[in-house]
This record gives sequence, structure tokens and C-alpha cells, in this order.
Amino acid sequence: MKQLKIIKELFSKADGIIICTDAGREGELIHRYIYDYLGCTCPYQRLWISSLTDKAIKEGFQNLRPGSDYDNLYLSAKARSQADWVVGLNASQALSIAAGRGSWSLGRVQTPTLAMICSRYLENKDFKPQTYFKLKLHTAKDATTFAVLSVDKYDTRSTADDALQQVKAAGTVRVTGVEKKEVKQEPPLLYDLTTLQKEANSRLGFSADKTLNISQALYEAKKISYPRTGSRYISADVLDEIPHLIATLKNHPRFGIYAASMDNIVLNIRCVDDKKVTDHHALIITGDPADGLTGDERTIYDMIAGRMLESFSNRCTKENTAVSLDAGGVHFVAKGSVTLLPGWLAVFNATDEEAQDEDVITLPVLAGGEMLPICDAEALEKQTKPRPLHTEASLLSSMESADKECTNEEEREAMKDAGIGTPATRAAIIETLFAREYVVREKKALVPTNKGLVVYLAVKDKKIADVAMTGQWEHALAKIGEGKMDAATFHRSIEVYASQITTELLGIAFERQDDRPCCDCPKCKNGKVTFYPKVAKCNNEHCGLTVFRTIAKKDLTDTQFTALLTNGKTGIIKGFTGSKTGKPFDAAVAFDAGYKTVFEFEDKNKGGGKKGKYK
Repeated sequence: MKQLKIIKELFSKADGIIICTDAGREGELIHRYIYDYLGCTCPYQRLWISSLTDKAIKEGFQNLRPGSDYDNLYLSAKARSQADWVVGLNASQALSIAAGRGSWSLGRVQTPTLAMICSRYLENKDFKPQTYFKLKLHTAKDATTFAVLSVDKYDTRSTADDALQQVKAAGTVRVTGVEKKEVKQEPPLLYDLTTLQKEANSRLGFSADKTLNISQALYEAKKISYPRTGSRYISADVLDEIPHLIATLKNHPRFGIYAASMDNIVLNIRCVDDKKVTDHHALIITGDPADGLTGDERTIYDMIAGRMLESFSNRCTKENTAVSLDAGGVHFVAKGSVTLLPGWLAVFNATDEEAQDEDVITLPVLAGGEMLPICDAEALEKQTKPRPLHTEASLLSSMESADKECTNEEEREAMKDAGIGTPATRAAIIETLFAREYVVREKKALVPTNKGLVVYLAVKDKKIADVAMTGQWEHALAKIGEGKMDAATFHRSIEVYASQITTELLGIAFERQDDRPCCDCPKCKNGKVTFYPKVAKCNNEHCGLTVFRTIAKKDLTDTQFTALLTNGKTGIIKGFTGSKTGKPFDAAVAFDAGYKTVFEFEDKNKGGGKKGKYK
């Protein structure tokens, strides 16, 4: 509050205000909340920059924008904030009531993310591997020995052995076809935050949160552009700065020679597209000397600098070869790849992913019709494998694509607006799951705890865990930010959604192993009413009878619960507190015809009682 008073005093003295909060959705929300809370009416302009270099700041102040330019962004941010509050508050309370004890946290984005982790974990755990067999044949030409695999899989050892005997009996293998194809491989797009987090997790084991914090530190040190970006493209005006930025890397110990060689090439402009840059462009370096960095900061800086060099480099040219072979009527195939022009692969002297594939080998020159000797042949026993447990890298991909499988960069880009969370929030969502003790790390894998699995199994078929629906909300928020959707329409949808999930969650019947007092349900006659610290609840989800333990500030005992549920009425209980008067009173608690609790007061004059509903 002290700082808020200072801001209020400064606002009251100002003729105009320049807003310099973070240039993003949440930064805009912080500014608007403070401005509205203080009742400020002073006109303001917006500083919107993508880096903190002196040059960028000066240019930003020379090109201040009207605050109204960001009204839609504010409405989007406010809608997100309110939706998270309404959904999280109602869902968490509803699940806690349904559970009957403890505090259980759910959230609009948190819960679908947990669902993806748990679903993958259970799929992996329950996977039943299937055994199959393939033939492996070793042959040679010109002193080069290489191995090829059979095209067909064999379900049993006996069928594989029969085919193996055919191969050995043939003695030679014939080349039936050779297909060569020159392939040009485009360089990768520049990093956005999510892609940087994924690769840092895969290569270095960094958590998404760690990568974000390092990137933020680099941004504040003026080394890189704004980190919380969702774009992998730059605009045409930023392209004008790229030759200078590349030149600043000529003395870099790792990239210096390559950066100097880029003076002689025409820059690849695949990542230049004004239409795909919204609030901020992709991550690039600023050109400031990368001095005084810690080890981890240097690592992330080099990833961003190296990716910038890759993205503006020439395509990699490869010759891919597919060879078909036949031995005794059994068909084999071999794949080879030779890099003709490394192009962007030379930045890190990297081996491309195809070359890392164990099925892609170095082949001698072969021609159709050639007969080669069979040096050896064997039947390999293999097993089908489950999809691996989620890592933070794979989880970020699933969050970005709303759990849809995307096979290339273009598909991933197209799915971005329908993903869950944003580049700025995904790391915090994952960290929340750790803080709630729903998930733990086992090496790089994300593994749900028993607590996390209990939540998942309770809500997995409910709307709150629906990844696709959450992706639709994110898409709607993006549309509000673009001015293409009315925020009021979104609010109405969220209110309906919150009501639906609350009803769903209150109807959940938690199955627990512990021994708790219970009795037959008087309402449905089929279920069991179990006593929990806060409620007594029927385990028949079609019934839903729930009796709160605390009534008029008085906690019912298990004995009183039993009397109410067995007889429909307790004895006189002393010590209730009137909600309006605050005065103590004594009464019995009973059910009305709809199984709502009501008070029955003792009538001392007539020896009877009169009923009054408990509210």
C-alpha cells in the first residue's frame, strides 16, 4: 500500500502519464487495475518496446502510442483474470466439499494440464507390450559392411525363423531398386519462449520456469529482446537490423567464424512475416556485448544467438537414398543420407535429426540388379513401446497444441491460438502443479503423485479437465484482444461454464480406502452416507445428498449425524447461533420433504415443536 500511495500522489500531480509496465497482456492489466483503483482520469500514453537497450527505449519514447490502442488487450487480460478466479474458486470449493475433507485445488488451465500428465502416465503404466520380430541382414560392398532390416514384421518366432531360413538359403541378396532424392531442409524458425523452454529442457534439463527466469534476467540486462513472446517471426523493419546483429557475433568464441561467413550470403527470410508478429517479435539478441553472464545465462544466450544465425542461413541440402533388396523372397530396405551443403546445420556443427535415426545409415554406391553376399542374418526380437511419460518439453508442446499431435512447425504455429495457457503463463502453471504436490519430477519425467491421481480420477470425465474446451477459451481470449469478440459474451460463457462444473464436481463420489463412519442413505435408499470432517455425503452420484457438519456455527457430532440420517431428526442440540441476532438457541435438526435441513424448536407450552428452515 505504501508504493500505491506514492503512485497516487504522483498521478494527482501529473498532466499526463506514460505507462511503462511490461509490454504484454498481464503488464497492461496491472496498469489498468492500478489506474482504475486509484480513480485516476489523467490522460496517458503507452510505451511499447521489445527490448531494453538505450536505442529501443529512445525510439519507444519517440513513438508513444495512445492508451486506447490497448483497450482490447486490457479487456482480454481482465477476462482471463476474472475467468481464472471464478472457475478456480468455484471448482476448488466444490471439489473440497465433494471430497469431504482437506483442501483441493482446481483451475481453468491447471486441471487440464494435470489431466494430460496423468493420462499419459496411466497410459504408459497400463501399456501391454507386444512382441514382434524383424530380420536383420548384414551385407557388404567395396569393403563397406552395412545392415538392412526386413520390411515385414513377424508376429511369432516360428514365422520369423522360417523367413530367416529362406534368406540364409538364398546365399545372396539382390538390389531391386535404388531411389535417390535431393532434399532441401529449411532452417528452423526463431525461438518464441515456449520453443526455447522445450529445447532447454530436452538438451539441458532446465525447467520451463528456470528458462523463463534466465531469459528475463537476460532481457533486463539488455542482452535479448522481450522473452514472453508467442511469435517465431520478425517484421520487415526488424530485418533491417539483422545484419548488424549478426556482425556483433563475429568475435563470439563459438559462432565467430560462421557469423563472419554470413557476409557473403543472402539472408534467408523465412522467419520474416509482418502478419505473424502481434505484440512482440521472436527472440533475438540485442547486439549489446554478452559480458558478465553466468554459466546458465551464457548457455541460454548462446541458444538464442545460435538460433538467430541458423534462421537466417541457407537451407541444408541432402541426398537421401532408399534401397530395396530381396533375399529368398524376403524384402529388405535400407535408408541412407549424405549432406551435400550443410547450410544452417554448420552453425552448431549439428547432426540433423534424420542422421541420428538408427535406421539411416551410410551406404556404398549401389545399383539395381547388383548381387551382394549375405555375411550374416538374424531374427531380432522387438517389443512395441508406449508413449513416454511427459517431460516439461513434451508437456509444453501438448499445452501449445491442446494435446493434439503436431508433426511439423507449420502445424504447431496453426494450433497456437487454440492451445492452453500462454508463453508467459505455462511455466507458472507447471510450477503450480509441483507446489500443490500433484506432480513430481523423476529425472526429466513428470510423474503424478497419489494426490494428483486422486484429483485426476475424480475429474477426468468432467468439463474442468477438458483440454479442448480450455483451448477454446484461450482462442476466445485471443479474439477479444484482437477486437473480434465481445468480452461480455465471454463472461456469460464463463458464468455458465462455472455453474456447470460446480454442479458436476459437487456430484462426485470420492472413493477412499480409509474406514469412516457411514450409514444407509435415507434419500435414495441405495447409497451409503459417509461422515467427513466437513460434510456427510452419499456415495451414490445420482443421489447427491449432502449435509454440512457445521450448522448455525455448531458442529454436529457423528452421533447426531447418525440420528439425523437414521431417524430423520436429532435430539435437542444446545448452542446454535442465530445468523441475524447472533444469540444462542437450542433446537433439533431435521429433514424436510426435500431432504433439506430445518430446525425444530421445542414448544414448552404444548409439548410439541415447530419447524423452521435452516438457511
